[in-house]
Amino acid sequence: MADVIKHDGIVDSIEGDCIHVRIVQASACAACGAKSLCSAAESKEKIVDVYGADAKAYQIGQRVMVEGAATMGMKAVRLAFLFPLLLLVVAVAITMWLTEGNEVAGAVAALLALAAYFGVLFACKRRLMSEFKFTIKPY
Repeated sequence: MADVIKHDGIVDSIEGDCIHVRIVQASACAACGAKSLCSAAESKEKIVDVYGADAKAYQIGQRVMVEGAATMGMKAVRLAFLFPLLLLVVAVAITMWLTEGNEVAGAVAALLALAAYFGVLFACKRRLMSEFKFTIKPY
């Protein structure tokens, strides 16, 4: 992997060949030394599922490094934000054009289009899981 995103984590639980790793996702200011003086500092805990690793080699509470390709992040942003936004705009525009400005029909069409889009994403969950793979390394 050329561009790799790395996060420190702690093994939260292990289920079969899936290792659940808790990472702390910090904003840029959360790592700042003056964060106690600033109200903008924030950090969030996330659970990352790592499949395909030798689960027997890890223990709950062990510190690990979780790695993923930077391209996965951009793909996730496109799937979760960009495509739905474009779909929303197109659905509203087409529906309002076809119904001669009926805003309620535009709103309903947009919601139905988004529901269908996220339904398709959910149906493709296994395929997406194979594309969004993380690796894990012990410290």
